[in-house]
Amino acid sequence: MAVLFVEIGCEEIPARLQRKAISDLQDMFVKQLTALGFTAEAGRTAISPRHMAIEIAGLAERLQDANIERRGPRKDAPDKAIEGFCQSVGLSRDALTEETTEKGTFLFARTTKKGAILADCLPELAQKVLAEFPWPKSQRWATSRMSWVRPLRSVNLLVDGKAIEGAIELGGDMRIVFGKHAQTHPFHAPDRIILSDFDSYLGDMRKGFVLVDHKERMAEIETQLEARAASKNLKPVRDEGLLAETNGLVEWPQVILGQIDDAFMELPPEILVTSMRVHQKFFALSEDGSAGKLAPYFMTVANRRADVKTDALIANGNERVLRARLSDARFFWDQDRAKPLPEMAAGLSAVTFYEGLGSVGDKAKRITKLSAAIADQIAGADSEMAARAATFAKADLVSDMVGEFPELQGIMGGYYARHDGEKDKVASAIAQHYRPQGPKDSLPETKEGLAVSLADKIDTLTGFFGINQKPTGSRDPFALRRAALGILRMVDEADLSLDLDAILTTSAKLHGFDSADAELPSFISERLRVSLRDRGYGHDVIAAVLAKIEAGRCGDIRLLCRLTSALDGFLSNDAGQGLRAGWRRVASILEAEEKKSAISNKLASASLSTSEEKALYDAVVNLPELSVSSLAAIEASITALAGLAEPINHFFDNVVVNSEDEDIRLNRLALLSRIRGAMYEIADFGQLEGA
Repeated sequence: MAVLFVEIGCEEIPARLQRKAISDLQDMFVKQLTALGFTAEAGRTAISPRHMAIEIAGLAERLQDANIERRGPRKDAPDKAIEGFCQSVGLSRDALTEETTEKGTFLFARTTKKGAILADCLPELAQKVLAEFPWPKSQRWATSRMSWVRPLRSVNLLVDGKAIEGAIELGGDMRIVFGKHAQTHPFHAPDRIILSDFDSYLGDMRKGFVLVDHKERMAEIETQLEARAASKNLKPVRDEGLLAETNGLVEWPQVILGQIDDAFMELPPEILVTSMRVHQKFFALSEDGSAGKLAPYFMTVANRRADVKTDALIANGNERVLRARLSDARFFWDQDRAKPLPEMAAGLSAVTFYEGLGSVGDKAKRITKLSAAIADQIAGADSEMAARAATFAKADLVSDMVGEFPELQGIMGGYYARHDGEKDKVASAIAQHYRPQGPKDSLPETKEGLAVSLADKIDTLTGFFGINQKPTGSRDPFALRRAALGILRMVDEADLSLDLDAILTTSAKLHGFDSADAELPSFISERLRVSLRDRGYGHDVIAAVLAKIEAGRCGDIRLLCRLTSALDGFLSNDAGQGLRAGWRRVASILEAEEKKSAISNKLASASLSTSEEKALYDAVVNLPELSVSSLAAIEASITALAGLAEPINHFFDNVVVNSEDEDIRLNRLALLSRIRGAMYEIADFGQLEGA
């Protein structure tokens, strides 16, 4: 079987687009080849700023010929019908054959379709893939008509090392002829290499100072960062986003160490890290690899070979640029601290939050009241401190520092609060109230911070739902899904027992609405479903739990999460599987009988006639009150249900429910109805697969 090797050269592809682009390139080639009838096996991929390469194996050089048969009209059909059939199959009347079947004599068109030749298909296939490539943004250049993310320079198609002939038509009299050469590093190795296969490509490009394999390049950057930091007995501050971005900016990484003036080390570490990261793509260093206390050094990754003189020049140049950046940051830091928080907060009234939802100042007033209400429901939280923090939580949005570095909103507010003498609870809550901003972000560390964060996100949800600005399909411009998931994470992971329905009502009234939007509770419940699925719980178990939420309400999120965990664990063991089987038998017979007539829940011990039904009766009447009103109740209820599995199965194995004696039959059905009702107190077991 043949192996296809595709290599594309172009100008620098934006770092954020590279990983998806190489996946798309391989997927599109595989799909196009499969559509032609080839069996295609996706192989290795490699991408760098100026190169894309994929490997596809398992290809036949030529497909087998296919015999095609089409039955036409009857032999004695009208001439127009026969002529129409001839036109549709591209044959003359004489080329048709006659064949007698059980239904009569028909005309048949039999042709042989030549099998596609891989080498002949590839030029047109490549043209289609490149023309339809899904770049988020693309451009045309010179007189070209075809768009690409950056100007294309070369396209190479090789099958088992042999170059395919042809060209990519760019339009406007521009074309790229297929070849078998790739450009190496533009500074250090201007000569091109000859392509043959994926392995030699990686090796030859490496000799030409291009690490085209993104995984190898990433590992090299990490190794060099660790080594340069260790030369100063330090460690790099881990930054996955910056590492991934840097990996997409260079092809021959060379880490260079620079120094930060001591005068700037008094700035908060977040300012130093953000200034270096956002503008310069510099890595910070510290003694333990955390961003808590930074060392006066930085590292940058150049796209060139190591050279002592050149590296020193680059380091000096970067130090000068960073000095200017940090001078601006220090100016903003000094200017902002000269303004007390109340003065900053007063400026929020001039900043529009969203049309129909007032100003940011209005939002601050709403979350101040809402934070206090939420803090009252959190054990150990100080509602006054939470309200104080909420009052100034948005104040830094009008600061010069946040104007320059929006990433620092909240964080700078915490520093300004401490500078103004606010208590630590207030400052910490301000600094952390945007958390969590994603599934990997940490929660606020204080209870007051949780209250303010919850208030901020709930205010946003009730506000946008209240003015009918809801997420639709994949569109969510105001990140309302993320806000809801953040609320759920805080309630669950911080173990908060909140009356979320009451809080939504309070928030809605603070907005001036009569009540929260009717769709908001179900929106939050759906986000809970997504969150639980992401944690690995079975979709049927989740459905069984969430089915118990009252219509138009959110329910107790904390207990719903605990119940899902407990039920999922229970159903995975033998007792749970036994109860699942028992439920199936109970529910199926009741469903059949209820189609005939209603079933009473009233039990008569005198009508019990077998030891199995007496045992089941005893198990049912001796059940404790089943409830999911607390963690202890959940555990006790599931333990009690586990005891029903054995008597249920013994009952069905030895007892005929539909006894000829009507009283016995009705009593047995009532017994089963009582079991079903008890189980419904915990969850809707009918939602379980196989139930």
